[in-house]
Amino acid sequence: MARSKSSAGWLKEHFDDPYVLKAKQEGWRSRAVYKLQEIDEKDKLFKPSMCVVDLGAAPGGWSQWTAHKTGSAGEVFALDLLPVEPFAGVTFIQGDFQDEAVYNQLLSALDGREVDVVMSDMAPNMSGNKGVDIPRAMYLVELSVELADQVLKRNGDLLMKVFQGEGYDQLLLTLKDKYQKVITRKPKASRPRSKEIYLLARGKK
Repeated sequence: MARSKSSAGWLKEHFDDPYVLKAKQEGWRSRAVYKLQEIDEKDKLFKPSMCVVDLGAAPGGWSQWTAHKTGSAGEVFALDLLPVEPFAGVTFIQGDFQDEAVYNQLLSALDGREVDVVMSDMAPNMSGNKGVDIPRAMYLVELSVELADQVLKRNGDLLMKVFQGEGYDQLLLTLKDKYQKVITRKPKASRPRSKEIYLLARGKK
């Protein structure tokens, strides 16, 4: 079957993407690592020996960067629907974060540990229909906020991919109530046409 023009265009954009080429050269699992790297370098997210939860982890770029920054004494707990090839310092759980059994599996793996950072690069499969996509994306964000409520230590940080639209203003109010500071980031590696931004909620109250 012939590829559609849109999928062929996406492939060309992907393989011509300087961040894709850079990730291959430097041995990172995905171009997304440069989004987290920029935020980390600007906001000093990670320190050695931290415990971090990575939601929407596949193919593992964010976990890879985090394990590199938190060192041998650090722990990363990663979760995704898709399989992730394991590597040192990361405990991986495969499953749907929206499934209560999978959510509880993550809590069991944490085994009462206090988490320093919860981060989420999760996004639903986009249909192109804002009326469907934004609520789906917001639901994933709300689940991430709930997890952070449960496992994040006092003064811990929450980093999430979000899409501006219905529910965004209420989300900001919720985060400002729970955290000392909320920062918006749009990393250079985030494609300009993408509506995604990252919210960093710092200092859980």
